[in-house]
Amino acid sequence: MSSRSRLLSGTDALVELLLHQAEYDKMRGLRTGGFVSGYRGSPLGGLDQALWRRGSELKSRNIHFQPAINEDLAATALIGTQKVESEPGATVEGVYGLWYGKGPGVDRSGDALKHGNAYGTSPHGGVLVVAGDDHGCVSSSMSHQSDLAMQAWSMPVLHPVSVSDYFHAGLWGWAASRTSGAWIGFKAISETVESTSTVHPVDYPEFIMPDIDPGPDGLHWRWLDLPGPQVEWRLKYKLDAIKAFAQANPIDNLLVPVSKPQGLIIVVGKAGLDVLEALRVAGLSPLALAQRGIAILQLRLVFPLSSTTLSLAAMSERIFVIEEKAAVVETQLLREFFNVPADRRPTIIGKRDGQGAPIVPDDIELRPELLAAPMARWLESFGIDMPVPLHWSEPPRASAGDLPKRTPYFCAGCPHSSSTHVPSGSRAQPGIGCHVMAVWMDRQTAGSVQMGGEGVDWMGTAPFSVTPHIFQNLGDGTYFHSGHLAIRQSVAAGVNITYKILFNDAVAMTGGQPIDGQMTVPQIAKLALAEGVRKVAVVAEDISRYAARGDLPAGVTPYHRDDLDAVQRELRDVEGVTVLIYDQVCATELRRRRKRDKSLQPTARAVINDLVCEGCGDCQIQSNCLAVVPVETPMGRKRAIDQSACNADLSCLKGFCPSFVTLEGATPAKRPVPAARDFALDTVVATLPPPVPTKAPSSPIDILLVGIGGTGVVTAAGLIAQAARLDGNGVRTLNFTGFAQKGGEVLSHVRFCTDETALHQARIARGEADLALVADMVAGVSEKVLTVFSPERTRCIANLQESQTGPMLRNPDIRIGSNRLIELLTSRSQRIDMIDAGQLAEALVGDREQANILLLGFSWQLGALPLSQLSIQQALDSLGKYASIARTAFQWGRLAAALPEQIDDLLRQSAGSPAKDLASLIASRRDFLIAYQNASYAQRYVERVEKIRNAAQALGDTSLSETVAKNLFKLMAYKDEYEVARLHVETGFLASLSDRFDGKTKIRFHFSPPLIAPKDKRTGERGKIAFGPWIMPVLRLLARGKFLRGTVFDLFGRQAERRAERQMLAEYEQHVDWIAQILTAERLPLCRSLAALPEQIRGFGHVKQRSSDKVSTRRRELLQQIETSLRSEAPDPKPEIGPGHDAPEKEKKLIGHHP
Repeated sequence: MSSRSRLLSGTDALVELLLHQAEYDKMRGLRTGGFVSGYRGSPLGGLDQALWRRGSELKSRNIHFQPAINEDLAATALIGTQKVESEPGATVEGVYGLWYGKGPGVDRSGDALKHGNAYGTSPHGGVLVVAGDDHGCVSSSMSHQSDLAMQAWSMPVLHPVSVSDYFHAGLWGWAASRTSGAWIGFKAISETVESTSTVHPVDYPEFIMPDIDPGPDGLHWRWLDLPGPQVEWRLKYKLDAIKAFAQANPIDNLLVPVSKPQGLIIVVGKAGLDVLEALRVAGLSPLALAQRGIAILQLRLVFPLSSTTLSLAAMSERIFVIEEKAAVVETQLLREFFNVPADRRPTIIGKRDGQGAPIVPDDIELRPELLAAPMARWLESFGIDMPVPLHWSEPPRASAGDLPKRTPYFCAGCPHSSSTHVPSGSRAQPGIGCHVMAVWMDRQTAGSVQMGGEGVDWMGTAPFSVTPHIFQNLGDGTYFHSGHLAIRQSVAAGVNITYKILFNDAVAMTGGQPIDGQMTVPQIAKLALAEGVRKVAVVAEDISRYAARGDLPAGVTPYHRDDLDAVQRELRDVEGVTVLIYDQVCATELRRRRKRDKSLQPTARAVINDLVCEGCGDCQIQSNCLAVVPVETPMGRKRAIDQSACNADLSCLKGFCPSFVTLEGATPAKRPVPAARDFALDTVVATLPPPVPTKAPSSPIDILLVGIGGTGVVTAAGLIAQAARLDGNGVRTLNFTGFAQKGGEVLSHVRFCTDETALHQARIARGEADLALVADMVAGVSEKVLTVFSPERTRCIANLQESQTGPMLRNPDIRIGSNRLIELLTSRSQRIDMIDAGQLAEALVGDREQANILLLGFSWQLGALPLSQLSIQQALDSLGKYASIARTAFQWGRLAAALPEQIDDLLRQSAGSPAKDLASLIASRRDFLIAYQNASYAQRYVERVEKIRNAAQALGDTSLSETVAKNLFKLMAYKDEYEVARLHVETGFLASLSDRFDGKTKIRFHFSPPLIAPKDKRTGERGKIAFGPWIMPVLRLLARGKFLRGTVFDLFGRQAERRAERQMLAEYEQHVDWIAQILTAERLPLCRSLAALPEQIRGFGHVKQRSSDKVSTRRRELLQQIETSLRSEAPDPKPEIGPGHDAPEKEKKLIGHHP
């Protein structure tokens, strides 16, 4: 083992533990093997991947890793490992086993684990049962605590304190298992197993084998162990053996020895770190308490309590038990001392005080700030003053409830964006997996059951409901785990249900692992039919693979995903159980495969011409894709494809819009702007003064990073941690990802200090953050983030880049509202610095994904990160092939902090100047209209805007003029066929593609020409056709035909949509003229609202018609309000109000009027 400290996560520590046990047995001359099996699930979601990464090392030490299809079968396999020692053909003397699973896996495996513990281990084997307990319900359907179940099975339970504690506790556990014949529970709670810590070389212990009473039948597994009460009797001897082993080899420890304590604080597992942190913040230490007769016992053996622990408790007058969640240890102590005479019985409190009042919560995770007050009250009774910080004694400040939320969402290109839709009039139920996010989208999906029970609850509902049928979503991982039994049960019950098996070829929920076995779509189809399913259909984004193979069973037809609605309607009308298999690879897993294999690169990339785009958001609605993002342009809010996030699903092309082109054979070019390419970055940065850190790490430095999952927040936190370790600090980190990889928020806590003994828990306590790196402001204002802020302490460095939230995909008018977020962050911080790291990373580095590294450079140069330059550089070097671009991003961040004016100059050289005032706004629109039609058409625009400008100027207002200038332009520059062609071929759009993409590309345009466009099977509206590069001469010719617009030769102008557009323009011009006549200060707000209505009319075809219909209602309301205002001034005769009210009946629908 290395003699140096290193950073190790709890997950990696479990892998290391296996290797340590192999080495330990080898040192003792034992020829053993190891065996690991279980099923992934947060907080142990990445353990299988960690084991695969170390596969060669494990194999060299005869450690076998066999992931199971579910947890109970894994436990059964572990039973087999303990039989090896008595196996005639055994190749080893024993097998040490490790079972793993999250809390619900412990629950479902109760029978197998109970049998395994009862029948026992072999003397040279042993089993650790690693339970991933999510105490805080961070990434589970409900929180769980496995102690009580294990206790019911008479299974001993260990609760390690920290990552480094895993080694001692694990080696102790296997030794105790071998000695006692019991399986040993090993709690891996989220806050420990998902944390990272500096660990030091492990000293291998010398365990003392105590004298134990094996009972009449012995303690270990034996051949032919028949069922009977003797199995249960033997459990008592096993627990006694554990107590004897614990007495000979203490695993619990007094932090400071106290001969006869007056008071005893018993801390269990991770809660001990919270207690120590509460004491540190209060300026107390275990030594100071010991000098006053107060002992602190760190407990690891949760059940059974050791004789040493009970003896110490008996010596104490008063005991305070501090443990997370249910009172496991406290209950055992109360039972132990209940019948002890009063004069020898200690007073025991824990979850409640002596009067029964609650003091330590039993339903949430513990924090130092939660424990400080009850500890202070208890210590006060001993005459010890424990100051409680004011920010811990006051309730947390609440944030405004109407702030945007960074809720998890389907990844860009996720199959679930399409597959979880249900037909009108139907509803669906979710299951375990990423697709559960459909619950908070517009998918008529609700309900929840345990993994493997999907759809069976309908069996209990259906007899008492008039609802004839439901859909049940079922992930392929869940199907293979246990979900196929649910289908079998539904068939047996004869209920009407359609199982939608979402075949994504990866377990995306926990990191994209493969299914633990062989499974294909044809296999599922055949099995379903064999089980008695009435009808099976396959829906896929590419059905050609089925035509080529022809291996689907008879009667099973593959359909394109565009036919999903029709297929579902057909299946829901079939009596009994039906199955729809939706076949499309997980988008994130496909992205990983493309990074590994260049041959899997997407065949086409979608691009939006923002000049054609109307900003209607139909492409987002159709695709539900977060890679389709809003962008602010001189012409208003449009949509663009974020190529760094795009997984090339191309569902966005379903949006009814001619702005899309696809580029076949193209690769996004990650090039900085020309001015940045020519800039001598290294030379300039070398002249920068070194930063002066604002705080030295002689006391803990607490840093919180918060951002969006999948953008590199955890990577940035890891770089800080690595640099801190290289500087000689002790380090703790904790990442809260949960659904973060699905666009949700991710939080990374990083704590480091030169004095490692001052570092306790990994999570930053309330109000204790020294630095908050806010990579996303929406995530940054969540309550769980702001709770660590302190106006007296926290420096905030925020990224101003706006990233859309899930609800913005369905409502194009939602805005982030950055100003409100900035105000809130400012009010909670001691100091705030801001930078648009996303814009700078894209412009200066050529890669928006480097935004967080750039933010690190910015923070370091400001002195907010007390790390040496050498350690930072070494940490960046650890990124391998990404090290070079990361170093560049870090350098640009430094420059942005030290010389922001140089950055501004560079950006100005590469960007056009937006209109800064009304005059330049009018001039830019005039020039555009000249290109659109001609000079006289543009002059018509200028004259009408000047008319309203003169009227508004008398009131000292410019907002109305600006509103009219924008909205009149929008209506005058309506995008007919001539204009769409011109915007594609005459504006520089095509030339810009060569700078944005590499490769020999072939362009395709996606139009919906009248008369020849097919009907969209999904919507019933006109569909789109892809046109290759041959169409460009046609587009150029069409663009030159703009002179035909509005003449008798304008064939396109005869369409209803074009007539409506001309009518809207004429009506708006009359409204503008009328507003100029009746404008007063009192009517200004109403007039401005009326003038702004066209900006809400967006899109093409039926999309534009829908938005026009909505606007017409608001227009009528405004006109009526203005009419009322006019009548109040001149009641007779009735004033003539704006045009449009008497439009011919046949025209009303076209211009948005209601009959």
